[in-house]
Amino acid sequence: MSAKDGGSGAQVARLTPDAGIFGRRRGARNPPDAGQARRIALAGEDVDYLLIRTQRRSIGMQIGLDGLTVRASRSVAVRDIEAVLVERAPWIVRTLAAWRSRRRDVLPREWRTGAPILYRGSELALALHPARARSIAVDLFHLKVLHPSPQDERAVAAFVARWLRDEALLAVTPRVAAYAARISAAAPPTSLSNARREWGSCNRKGEIRLNWRLVQLPPLLADYVIAHEIAHLVELNHSARFWAVVEAIFPGHAAARRALGDWTALLEA
Repeated sequence: MSAKDGGSGAQVARLTPDAGIFGRRRGARNPPDAGQARRIALAGEDVDYLLIRTQRRSIGMQIGLDGLTVRASRSVAVRDIEAVLVERAPWIVRTLAAWRSRRRDVLPREWRTGAPILYRGSELALALHPARARSIAVDLFHLKVLHPSPQDERAVAAFVARWLRDEALLAVTPRVAAYAARISAAAPPTSLSNARREWGSCNRKGEIRLNWRLVQLPPLLADYVIAHEIAHLVELNHSARFWAVVEAIFPGHAAARRALGDWTALLEA
């Protein structure tokens, strides 16, 4: 999608989670109404939802990591809104459960040996060991951390977070150059971001920002994000021409685009 970045007037194309029953509508913005928190019994479960009053004529439902959001005109009575929710109860309950199953923690909740941590698409077990010098090594099953104070969770967390960002930059830099070469361009200026709603962005200056969480994605999906942003060097939009460029430099991109949806919760965790 295209957007104006921060009022600076610079056009930016961003890769955000795709729309659909599991995604947020791209380009949609919440109206000034902050919404009313409500609860309803659906299919034998208590379901919390946020009701936002808008100018729309129909009743809209959106499900994401934050739960169920319902949008409706102020002229529609709550009883009518909830009648629609009851009618769609099986879909709502099923989709909420699917979102809960997709929840992924970006980093461990407790920095202790055995805690799960994502790296390059695999869930590894954290292994902490005392050592004079700090270092991190990865094998098939573990992310092994040597640290002078392995019992200090804050220190270990900060060390691993810095390492992951360093790893992300090391991983994406050669891939950016490789995909840029496919459109006969030099590698663009690239930096990392900590965005919570997008995997990457490209502005009209040809500068690319990539989310550091790419290092936690399967490498093929990280490559798709990079190819997507490189394609914006040619087409700073999401037109048919843009998607043709993506397909040319990343054949079979549609499958990767769909698979990326399974990792949306990583952005929002």
